[in-house]
Amino acid sequence: MTTAPTRSMAERLAARGAYSWRDDAAIPRFDETRPLIVFDGVCVLCSRSMRFIAQHEATGRLQFTSAQSALGQSLFAHYGLDAEAFETVLLIEDGRAFGKRDALVGIARHLRWPWRAAQLYGLVPPFVADRGYDLIANRRYRLFGKAEACLRPDPSWAARVID
Repeated sequence: MTTAPTRSMAERLAARGAYSWRDDAAIPRFDETRPLIVFDGVCVLCSRSMRFIAQHEATGRLQFTSAQSALGQSLFAHYGLDAEAFETVLLIEDGRAFGKRDALVGIARHLRWPWRAAQLYGLVPPFVADRGYDLIANRRYRLFGKAEACLRPDPSWAARVID
C-alpha cells in the first residue's frame, strides 16, 4: 500500500484559492487591501521580528495580528494549520496566503534597503528553505523565549495591529 506524498506548506495554502476566507463566516473581516502578517504573539523572536518589520517597512501598509487573536485563530483554522503550535508565520497578500519561506520573501519585499535584500532567500529551494525555517521555528521558545502576553506594539505602528 502506498501513501500519498505529503503536500508542502505552499501547496496546502494555495489549495484554498485566492480570497477563500471571504466565504468563511468564522473569519472576522479585515482590510484585505493591505497585506496582513499573522505571527506567534508570545514568541519573543516572532514579536521582535514584527517590531523590526514595522520599523523598517518602506510603505507602512503592512497590518499585523497575532496567531492567538480571533482573526489569527480563524485564519489558521481556515488554512488547516495547527492553531496552537503555529508552524508558520502567515502573510495574507493579494488574496493569497503564504507560509514559511514564501511568507518571509513576501514580507522582505515591503522592507527598505538593505533589508529588502532578504528576498534572496527565495532563491533557496523550498524544501531546503522550509527545513531551515522548521529547525528554528521548532526551537524558537527554547532559543529565544516565550512571553507571558502577546506583543505590545510601539505607538508609531499600534494602529496597524488587529486584535
